[in-house]
Amino acid sequence: MDRKGFLQKGLLGTGIFAASAVLGNVIKNDIDELKQLDIIGFNHLPNSNSKIMENTIIHRAETRGHANHGWLNSYHSFSFANYYNPERMHFGVLRVLNDDTVDGGKGFGKHPHDNMEIISIPLEGDLEHKDSMNNVAVIKHGDIQVLSAGTGIQHSEYNKNANIPAKFLQIWVFPNKKNVTPRYDQITLNLADRHNKLQQILSPEPNDAGVWIHQDAWFHLGKFDKDFATDYKIKKEGNGVYAFILKGDFTIEGQKVGNRDGFGIWDVKQVNIKAESPDADILVMEVPMNV
Repeated sequence: MDRKGFLQKGLLGTGIFAASAVLGNVIKNDIDELKQLDIIGFNHLPNSNSKIMENTIIHRAETRGHANHGWLNSYHSFSFANYYNPERMHFGVLRVLNDDTVDGGKGFGKHPHDNMEIISIPLEGDLEHKDSMNNVAVIKHGDIQVLSAGTGIQHSEYNKNANIPAKFLQIWVFPNKKNVTPRYDQITLNLADRHNKLQQILSPEPNDAGVWIHQDAWFHLGKFDKDFATDYKIKKEGNGVYAFILKGDFTIEGQKVGNRDGFGIWDVKQVNIKAESPDADILVMEVPMNV
């Protein structure tokens, strides 16, 4: 097997966390090889099924990768572990968007990461976090957790409850600084602050609303009444927006999207978002399109 084939196999992994360990090592040591694989850089790679305009893609929920490990049911918007789609490697610096359900009492054992910004957004239930920086915490719906892996950390995540499933989004973002000192943070947000507005949950600034990461990215959550509409204004020129529908139906820039669909757009200054159903939930992620 040649070098390119070996790296590609390593990125796929042989299990759900093999990819994370190998990917972290590759990011640090093999940037040139990853460029050859088109995994670093401007890579939304729209195909005939997802590209609807020159600057817009839709990833329908049913086209996501899927892995059911019994205790873990996971849907992958982008290539991850044993799911590999060369046209779904990432959207700009947004590398992983996993929609996970973990059975009661089960979870992810201790595993390593480095040089990645890892964001967890609990949707239901409680997750217990432990890491090599001696952090022990429980995150629940309304919380946002961020882990800057930097030079390297190990952590575990378990469903705190024995009889209730835990659901959460696991998101990875390529950092704009390598080998930083590892860092953990979590906050609890006021859910009322996202009713008919976009509540900022993440930014590049430590003193701004939400958690912060080593990247020029901004995340917002919104819960909209039917027919409520707003314009999201791009904060940094050149960034794109990837919206993930958590519940309900929306029209984004004239395109209909529904539950668990992903919508990506770039080369715009603002994005129009309208709810088409009651209690519609959306995650809006503004990210650089180039690493």
